[in-house]
Amino acid sequence: MDRVATVTLKVSGQTLLLLPEKVVFLPECDTLLVADAHIGKATSFRQLGVPVPAGTTGETLSVLTRLIQRLDAKRVVFLGDFLHSARSLAPDTLATVRRWRELHGPVEMTLVRGNHDDRAGDPPAVLDIQPFDEPVALRGLALAHHPRPMAGAYVLAGHLHPCVSVGGRAHDWHRLPCFWFSDRVGVLPAFGAFTGMQAIRPRPGERVYAAAPDRVFELQPRPKLVGRL
Repeated sequence: MDRVATVTLKVSGQTLLLLPEKVVFLPECDTLLVADAHIGKATSFRQLGVPVPAGTTGETLSVLTRLIQRLDAKRVVFLGDFLHSARSLAPDTLATVRRWRELHGPVEMTLVRGNHDDRAGDPPAVLDIQPFDEPVALRGLALAHHPRPMAGAYVLAGHLHPCVSVGGRAHDWHRLPCFWFSDRVGVLPAFGAFTGMQAIRPRPGERVYAAAPDRVFELQPRPKLVGRL
């Protein structure tokens, strides 16, 4: 694996690598976790008459290809919202996704159904992506879409599209997607190239890792202000 600025965590006895590409890799089982790909979102918007950029599905899939090849992933698990809507798989988009899937034929692919998948339907059988209701158990982890605690396992999920604001020396602020871990649930950032983000408010004891384009780094808790300004 190429040298990349990742963060390594131990959760429920499993090693988690947090990557700048907004995914988690489980090296002990060669599994790549991807939340909220929202394939075909731009296509859906254009069908509704909303002018949005083209090529975002190809961009999303190209990043996935590089990750699979670099990490030598044997399995990809989509943590919900693989497709954005029932309009996502227009003929051109379906052809793009199908070519991408054929490129990774030996890789096992699993979808943990999310709220958008409920509306969009399961991926077409030709894509060979096996869908399951949440949670999917994996080595003491519960893989899900909705980030809510579950008995007997640590939950890894998506759905929230979490982000944080990070300040620079010139008092400028940037919104970055982030990984958000509490004592029972970890939330991955949204992976898709054409997805929004939602600012989070971590509670004391929770850990947040921002995903910059070239590295993942932990955010330190902000000190409490004492007295009045």
